[in-house]
Amino acid sequence: MSQGVMQAVEVNAQEPADEVRIPRAQIGSSPQHLLTTLLGEYLDSSDADLPSTAVIAMLREFGVSEASARAALSRLVKRGLIATRGNGRPPVYHLTSQAIAKHRSRMQHFLNFGAQPPRWTGEWVMVSFSIPSSGQAARHAVRRSLSALRFVGLYDSVWIRPGREAGPVRETLNELLHSVGDARWSIMHVRFDEESGPHGPASAYDLTALAAAYTAFIEQYAELRAAARNGEVDAARALVARTSAMDSWRKFPDIDPDLPNHLLPTPWPRQQARDTFLDIHSALGALAQARLVQVATPYWPDAASWITHFQASRDPIRPEPTGGSTAAHPLRG
Repeated sequence: MSQGVMQAVEVNAQEPADEVRIPRAQIGSSPQHLLTTLLGEYLDSSDADLPSTAVIAMLREFGVSEASARAALSRLVKRGLIATRGNGRPPVYHLTSQAIAKHRSRMQHFLNFGAQPPRWTGEWVMVSFSIPSSGQAARHAVRRSLSALRFVGLYDSVWIRPGREAGPVRETLNELLHSVGDARWSIMHVRFDEESGPHGPASAYDLTALAAAYTAFIEQYAELRAAARNGEVDAARALVARTSAMDSWRKFPDIDPDLPNHLLPTPWPRQQARDTFLDIHSALGALAQARLVQVATPYWPDAASWITHFQASRDPIRPEPTGGSTAAHPLRG
């Protein structure tokens, strides 16, 4: 493989880290992850006072015990996602302003992913690093972090991802390696003379496995999609089913490298998977919101004033998610 001109070499730069840590998605939806999903989907104001008893009732819809619900609340406080308000009993929580901003960004990311093909300039971000044998733990940490940032290993210590955005990886490498003696790393913008084929960068991706994951999603939710489109889902089922669909869909923006179309096999199932998700998410939004209000109101009389829902726009010119019927803000019904 021959490479084009390497540009904009950036080494050891540092940027401030995000203060709010959103729990990573987990298979099986831990109570902590499930609560994060619910708060991100259905609350959009740091002014809302959320009693712990209401949270317990919400999570009960998903079979989560009271003890597990309280443990999830405690963990989200430690992560800076929520905070307590006052010293009353039962405890009252609220979303932090940092968490609101993070949630909006992530919801936009999840709902807009795949709406349009990426604007392709032919550029890739390439990371190369050299870590001494004594830094084995750091090497493993770097590989895990690069994978989380949607980089893929081209060679042992050379990783790539499409596009130009290098800020997050610059911050990550500086954080992980600045104290590792004799560690060296570089971040480059590159072009490849040969993008496709067995020696091009696309060969580093397991697109067969990704296509299989999209196909499995389509098959898993085909029946629910049909029922949602036909108005055959009641509110109780809508809340659980819509949350499940989001939980399953949200992994794809993190594992799909979003390669340009000319590097993808045909047919490529992402659009069908996205349509499946959006049909479910859009059709069940109001029902899921109504069910959440219903279960929370006995413990939280103001629930209807604050519980909302995000919904993706089908218009690629206006891809901003909207909450309920009045944009991404609490519905004051």
